[in-house]
Amino acid sequence: MEDAKKYNKLITILSIAIPLVVAALFGVKIDLDLPVFLPPIYAGINAVTSILLLLAFWAIKNKKIDLHENLVKACMVLSAVFLILYVLYHMTSDSTSFGGEGVIRWVYFFVLISHILLSIVVIPFVLITFVRGITRDVERHKKIARITFPIWLYVTITGVIVYYMISPYY
Repeated sequence: MEDAKKYNKLITILSIAIPLVVAALFGVKIDLDLPVFLPPIYAGINAVTSILLLLAFWAIKNKKIDLHENLVKACMVLSAVFLILYVLYHMTSDSTSFGGEGVIRWVYFFVLISHILLSIVVIPFVLITFVRGITRDVERHKKIARITFPIWLYVTITGVIVYYMISPYY
């Protein structure tokens, strides 16, 4: 528990800074033509992260602790890469409007808004859960992981759904 306490300040700083920096960078526009179209790449990263999260869940349920840890570490790296690519795309490209009408428009905005809000909410949960895992605070790790896992999985899956729903309008 003492090891985890030294991370609390960093977790707090990152949990506040990440959403604020992302929001601020959305206002920054760079005139740069990227060599690739990033949305399908970061949607793919979300899809892979979803699969790895499910595999990590399976691994821990089957007492494969080292595999679980490695899969979660891979999810952390993928989430960081996603965030960098996501911000880079939005700094270099104009936002795309959703062109659907009727019920599908309401569905899209529900999925999008819940995805955005939970992607902010999940940051401290992921960081706390990760720290409790790597510091071997197993009981507290398990307790918060029960909350973190479904939220993180929802965010990664809805990221893919949002991409597929908006992709016809790029």
